[in-house]
Amino acid sequence: MSVRRLHIRLFRPVVLGRTSNGQDKSKLPSVFSGTIENEIILHYTDKEEVVLWMNTVGPYHNRQETYKYFSLPFCVGTKKTISHYHETLGEALQGVELEFSGLDIKFKDEVMQTTYCEIELDKAKRDAFVYAIKNHYWYQMYIDDLPIWGIVGEADENGEDHYLWTYKKLEIGFNGNRIVDVNLTSEGKVKLVPNTRIAMSYSVKWKKSDVKFEDRFDKYLDPSFFQHRIHWFSIFNSFMMVIFLVGLVSMILMRTLRKDYARYSKEEEMDDMDRDLGDEYGWKQVHGDVFRPSSHPMIFSSLIGSGCQIFSVSFIVIIVAMIEDLYTERGSMLSTAIFVYAATSPVNGYFGGSLYAKQGGRRWIKQMFIGAFLIPAMVCGTAFFINFIAMYYHASRAIPFGTMVAVCCICLFVILPLNLVGTILGRNLSGQPNFPCRVNAVPRPIPEKKWFMEPAVIVCLGGILPFGSIFIEMYFIFTSFWAYKIYYVYGFMMLVLVILCIVTVCVTIVCTYFLLNAEDYRWQWTSFLSAASTAVYVYMYSFYYYFFKTKMYGLFQTSFYFGYMAVFSSSLGIMCGAVGYVGTSAFVRKIYTNVKID
Repeated sequence: MSVRRLHIRLFRPVVLGRTSNGQDKSKLPSVFSGTIENEIILHYTDKEEVVLWMNTVGPYHNRQETYKYFSLPFCVGTKKTISHYHETLGEALQGVELEFSGLDIKFKDEVMQTTYCEIELDKAKRDAFVYAIKNHYWYQMYIDDLPIWGIVGEADENGEDHYLWTYKKLEIGFNGNRIVDVNLTSEGKVKLVPNTRIAMSYSVKWKKSDVKFEDRFDKYLDPSFFQHRIHWFSIFNSFMMVIFLVGLVSMILMRTLRKDYARYSKEEEMDDMDRDLGDEYGWKQVHGDVFRPSSHPMIFSSLIGSGCQIFSVSFIVIIVAMIEDLYTERGSMLSTAIFVYAATSPVNGYFGGSLYAKQGGRRWIKQMFIGAFLIPAMVCGTAFFINFIAMYYHASRAIPFGTMVAVCCICLFVILPLNLVGTILGRNLSGQPNFPCRVNAVPRPIPEKKWFMEPAVIVCLGGILPFGSIFIEMYFIFTSFWAYKIYYVYGFMMLVLVILCIVTVCVTIVCTYFLLNAEDYRWQWTSFLSAASTAVYVYMYSFYYYFFKTKMYGLFQTSFYFGYMAVFSSSLGIMCGAVGYVGTSAFVRKIYTNVKID
């Protein structure tokens, strides 16, 4: 008898099946894409009902292309259907579709092989199963919030005959009155022949386990992948880059500025004629224009405010993920991110509103609306566009209309009012343009300079070092999201975030100093865009990852991948741009405060 066994290992290649002679036939990903039913830890009594939830089914190589389990012509068990599970917001957005299997399972009550339904295999149903087998469809189930995976079937070596696995052999481990382990063995290979009846069966075996309830998800983690020496080496390499870059920036700037300060102090001792004839050049020459409002101040202020909010959300969510094991609950990471984003809306309003007020902006209500809806519009616009494709495919990733309404209500009744509060506070507490230098009425003409000092060139080169400090981590993040691994090493992510911010600030400070020394005072947008260009390199890397590290195919998966990678890269770029601008602004204010200007 041919047997196919599923070993649940989330971050390793998972052997789904073996033939009777022990030869591996195929592999199934260990993916945990869901969230837990409720925050309730279940305690069972003997013979109490244990629910087997059927989640999704879809092609192996397209993780995000998922469909309802019963979209394939599987049959339902004989047990009366219980009330449908109601998803949380995070689950609904991730396409979690829990449906009752109809199988009768009771705590510690073993079930011998039992037929629970039969499939009338007509030509249409056979074609559906054959299509699923050809595309290596796998499915996901849950017992007590523990994920289980299996494959639909397999084809013979010639690909002419196709077989369906009809026997689900469940082995459930318990510790006391709690479930701590679930394994699935798929057996009963039946050839798909039209106009036949296929009996679907299951069995349940219970066994004692020494696994503690709080450690039951440890088997899904793969330290050998995420804590590999390459990962540690990349962190160490980035950390050494930070030390070198900070030291280099400090040495160059302090040495150069010390010479400038000495020269300017010497000039103060000259009389008026000598000063007029003196060779004054460099960043001091543009003191009357360096604090001039940036072009398009409304958009600029909104981008800075949104970037500060994204940074706050990233920092808080990573801290929460380090404290709580969010990977054990379906959709908890997404739900947490949405909640934190809404709660941090005053940060957006404060930084965006105060900057817009400092630059003399008067249409602050319009700026507040742009700042509040800039990121939500980008994310929701992309999601709704992909949603139409998901609806065309009848995929479970299609966002329900009620969920769309809920997201819009969050934007209108939570994010917008909190952003308004932040904007008012920012305008009143730090909205005065207290610049250390007076702004000239007439802009100073910008002299010609060498090509490599042009803002466009600085912008293109500014993102190379920040990207170099994070691109290894990008591989681990991409693999966890687009492949079949769960990211859980949030300590690494926090270190990378800190390193990215330090490198970004150092690079933008150096770029800004060179720009000002060339008597070009257009530093606001240059500092923002030179840091934000990191996103361009990340998006370019996503193309490499798609074509060389995955086997994704089809319109749905391709649009899903590049659409959400565009959202991720844009958000990262806005965050880096805001961090770079804030650091550079402090540097510019510092050097012009320390220079005495008549």
